[in-house]
Amino acid sequence: MDLGLKGKNALIIASSQGLGKAVATELVKEGANVMLTSRSEDALRKVQAELELLGEGRVTYFPCDITKPEEIKALVKETQERLGTIHILLNNAGGPPSGGFEDFNDEEWQQSFELNLLSYVRIIREVLPDLKKEGGRIVNVASMSVKTPITNLILSNTFRNGIVGLSKSLAEELGPYNILVNVAAPGTIGTGRIDELNKDRAKKRNMSVEEIEKETAARIPLGRVGRPEEFGKAVTFLLSDTNTYITGSTILVDGGMAKVIS
Repeated sequence: MDLGLKGKNALIIASSQGLGKAVATELVKEGANVMLTSRSEDALRKVQAELELLGEGRVTYFPCDITKPEEIKALVKETQERLGTIHILLNNAGGPPSGGFEDFNDEEWQQSFELNLLSYVRIIREVLPDLKKEGGRIVNVASMSVKTPITNLILSNTFRNGIVGLSKSLAEELGPYNILVNVAAPGTIGTGRIDELNKDRAKKRNMSVEEIEKETAARIPLGRVGRPEEFGKAVTFLLSDTNTYITGSTILVDGGMAKVIS
């Protein structure tokens, strides 16, 4: 199936590793031009070299700390200068620290708010003029915690749901411009973030990481942790022209792990 992505310009946030890299990889395979970004220039350079071998799409990068408004503005301007009008935006950010309510002070709550919610607002604000020109696609990455809160991840449980509210509101406001806005909610996907959480859980419960991994897999109906490319393929469809009528939705990519009806 031709997803209609050849020649489209995509800005992919937090794309030097993990879920962001997985989406960028699938977009490049489909012929899209991609701007990679994260705080690590060395990591970005390596990913650029890797992705340039995969498809026709142009791959470039620009380092950015998405908690800093001036760096977001510079990122969007650089994307426009190198690639042209932006048609596709993937908002993504590293997960906040694990812990319960009494583990965090005001400063830590504020840091998580700025990284995991306000950064999305700021990036969309900068990209929106481009998207309004011809229509476009936005996918905001959250977590399955928007459907079922995850123990000891109170910061994620709080701010990921803010992403859902933001996206649902934007889908209504931006629909007349043919801008489709959705949330991708990953479950347990095999990334460095999951490795960190597993180590933390193992330490707290005096178990081995291997025991935690087996316990997690047993809770997933498909019996295994998801692969980054599986998430990447699902999100690439949502970002493509083939998606013409899904907007305002939260799509779980979790192997059936979340026990919810809707």
